[in-house]
Amino acid sequence: MCKKKCTFAAQMKQNIPIFVGLGALLVLLFGLDVCSGSVWLWPFGELNMMEQMILHSIRLPKALTAIMAGSALSIAGLIMQTLFRNPLAGPYTLGVSSGASLGVAFLTMLSGISGVLVSGLSIGLPLFACLGATLVLLLVLVVSRRVTNNVSLLIVGLMFGSIAGALVSLLQNFANPDALKLFIVWTLGSLSSVGWNDMQLLVPILLIGTLFVLLALKPLNGLLLGEDYARGLGINVERTRLFIVLATGLLAGGVTAFCGPIAFIGVAVPHIARGILRSSNHRLTLPASALIGACLLLLCDVLCSLFVYPLPISTVSALFGAPVIIWIILKNK
Repeated sequence: MCKKKCTFAAQMKQNIPIFVGLGALLVLLFGLDVCSGSVWLWPFGELNMMEQMILHSIRLPKALTAIMAGSALSIAGLIMQTLFRNPLAGPYTLGVSSGASLGVAFLTMLSGISGVLVSGLSIGLPLFACLGATLVLLLVLVVSRRVTNNVSLLIVGLMFGSIAGALVSLLQNFANPDALKLFIVWTLGSLSSVGWNDMQLLVPILLIGTLFVLLALKPLNGLLLGEDYARGLGINVERTRLFIVLATGLLAGGVTAFCGPIAFIGVAVPHIARGILRSSNHRLTLPASALIGACLLLLCDVLCSLFVYPLPISTVSALFGAPVIIWIILKNK
């Protein structure tokens, strides 16, 4: 036990400059994200009433949402890769994103049938997305209690995602053009749709999800060498898997409900964190993944704001994440 603590302490001491650098980069990108946009704002200067409103109501919530979403998706991707021992697993592996899409598609179908103005339904998008993600999560939890093999659980999660995707395609046929356009815009992902009122619900969801991750932190290191090894160490694998599934559902489902699907962040960032730290210890990779994910999504948001017509956040994040995944495949042959 003393040897393990000494080893961790040595690793932590060795990587302190990395964490300090990531923290400084996070502060720099946060300031850059707040300042950049169609109108450049300098928070330390004199701002007129319109600029103050833009800063407080749009820029600050968007930058804080980027930090929370990037951290949450990266943590969810890290624990999914550990659970399934699959380098290409991500936060949406269990079909949570497809469930959220199903909820939003159901809402657009209702607007298509009833003729309700789509503009009045935008408030209900996060609610229906949460309901859809929760439904898929509950189904996965029920199956996880009956399935003892993680590979089988992975396949079941993919099948739930496929079923939800098929239902989404079916429901799109009943939506009117305006509702269908709203659904497509939601699927592209956006950080600017989250306001201060939305954060009152989003922040508790992400905090509870992070708490489940912290409760499973020690068992996660045991799962790195497989379930049999973890059981040999006295780890309750079934309870750990339950915590991981709950955490992933809350983290990925909460972000997807309010921001829409954001691609590749959850898959690519854990590999970047392990590569920088040269360690798989979750006590190191967990905070590193959260910091890197927040920095990367802030950078993506800054790049989106440089265009006259802001790009969807998933478009820019895919440009960063896809090369990392290709590199993983080529490296592992």
